[in-house]
Amino acid sequence: MLRLIDEFRPVFEEKGVELVTPNVVQTLTEEELIAILPKVDGWIIGDDPATEKVFKAGKDGNLKAAVKWGVGVDNVDFNACKALGIPIMNTPLMFGEEVGSLAAHYVIGLARQTFFIDRGVRKGEWPKPAGISLMNKTVALIGFGDIGKSTARMLNAFGLEINVYDPFASRTDEDEMRYRFYSFPTEVEKADFVVVTCALTPETRHLINVDSISLMKDGVRIINVSRGGVIDENALISGLSDGKIHSAALDVFENEPLPSDSPLREFDRCIFGTHNGSNTIDAVRRASNQAMKLLFGFLNIE
Repeated sequence: MLRLIDEFRPVFEEKGVELVTPNVVQTLTEEELIAILPKVDGWIIGDDPATEKVFKAGKDGNLKAAVKWGVGVDNVDFNACKALGIPIMNTPLMFGEEVGSLAAHYVIGLARQTFFIDRGVRKGEWPKPAGISLMNKTVALIGFGDIGKSTARMLNAFGLEINVYDPFASRTDEDEMRYRFYSFPTEVEKADFVVVTCALTPETRHLINVDSISLMKDGVRIINVSRGGVIDENALISGLSDGKIHSAALDVFENEPLPSDSPLREFDRCIFGTHNGSNTIDAVRRASNQAMKLLFGFLNIE
């Protein structure tokens, strides 16, 4: 939203709302937020640490309401908001198609190593790595919410078999016919690809770890478009080092931006993103308009 903020400024101006836009690449620190929030009435939250300490500082000042831009809410202390009487909501069902298409792109990229070819050609080489076909391969899809369902539909179109892991998923009769549903990690050893699209919760933190990776097929390819904390990066690095994991495509990491000294950078056969899965102009407009609508409603701004 910040990168398109000039497009939204007229909306705020029309309603007589002063807009504060910090200069930030990924997230603000708690200290930076504590300096800003007491001075504002409403907060559109990104991936910043929206902790009890931060909300308390805001409440002690002028903060009256907040909206979490986007779907993921693992960085937001909703219990603190409830205790402090700060109304808050996220913008669900905004990015299923966008993040799902990125997940499908990563699956194809790892299967055919198109990224590796591109890098080689740019260096004056002419690499021809032998990829793997997608037809009749198996995907372990962890998470079957809006993003997971979009991902499943797209991958199914390529002839991939989809095993779904989500104990809370709602599913239709058509879903039951198209996909197989299991409790993790049942049947994970059959997966050629493991695709993570679930929310980060205490139950899913480090779900992909040494134990679950040990159950996977040798040469498995792992894709994560949800939250970095679902994967234990030390276990991932170990699996990549010993060849248990063929490659990985990660749009998210446990620490973002990815530290310059991260051992992950040593693996040429991996694709790295910048927590950018939802970032299309269309999706940003959609989520931003919804965030503004919700915040104005909380603040009783007509």
